[in-house]
Amino acid sequence: MNLILLRPEEINNKRVTLTDHRADHIITVLKSSPGDSLKTGIVNGPVGRSKVLKISGDSVVLEKIVEGNIPPRPQTDLILALPRPIMLKRILSQAAALGVARIFLINANRVEKSFFSASMLQDDTYNEYLQHGLEQAVDSLFPEISVHNRFKPFVEDFLPEISKNYPKQIVAHPEGQKKLADIVTPPITDRVLLAIGPEGGWVDFEINKFEEQGFETFAMGPRILKVDTAVSALLAQVDLLRQITVSC
Repeated sequence: MNLILLRPEEINNKRVTLTDHRADHIITVLKSSPGDSLKTGIVNGPVGRSKVLKISGDSVVLEKIVEGNIPPRPQTDLILALPRPIMLKRILSQAAALGVARIFLINANRVEKSFFSASMLQDDTYNEYLQHGLEQAVDSLFPEISVHNRFKPFVEDFLPEISKNYPKQIVAHPEGQKKLADIVTPPITDRVLLAIGPEGGWVDFEINKFEEQGFETFAMGPRILKVDTAVSALLAQVDLLRQITVSC
C-alpha cells in the first residue's frame, strides 16, 4: 500500500481515526510514529499528505489533511466479459492499479449466467478490490463499474451511444488475424476502449457485432492466456503505446 485512501465522511475537523487495514498498515508495515507525514488521498479527490497525530492500540488518528492535486483520469476503458467472482476480484484490483476509468461487465455466450448473481455485484463490495489497486498505484479515482447482463442490447444500443468518446475501439480475440501493433500506431493520445472476452474467447457472432460497431480485432499472439493475465498484459501494452514517442 503506497497511499492511504480516506473517505470524505470519515474526516471531522481535519482529523480521521482509522481502525481497519489502513491502521494496521501504518502501524505494522510503515511503523509510523506520531509526527510522521504520510501520503493520503481523498476518495475521488485530491492526493496530499497527512500527519500522524496519535497511535493507540490498533487505531491511528491522522490530522491536517493537506490537499494536493486530483490525479488525471485514465484514458483507457475496459469491456470485460464477466468472469467468475474469484477471478473478478483479482482483475478489478489489477485494472485499478494499471489505470482504467470505466469497466463494463457484460454477458457473452461463454459466460456462466450464475456469475451475475455474485454477492459482490449486488452489494458493491467490489469497491474493496478497486481500492486495493488504487492504494498500490497512488491513485484516488475509482473506476466506474456498470453491469450489462444482455449482450445484444449492450452492443447494439449502448455502444453506439458512447462510441463517439473513443477514437480507438479494439477487441482481443485469439483467432484475430492482426496483432495490436498492426492496428494501433504509437503514440496513443486519445481514449481507448478495449474489449476482452471470457475464458474460451468470444464466439463469431460476438466478434461480428463488435466489428459492426467499429471495433478492430487483434490477437495477442500464439499463447492463450487466462483472462486476468490477459487484462494485465493488454492494459500494460496500451499504456506502453501511450508512452512511446515517435521521432521524425
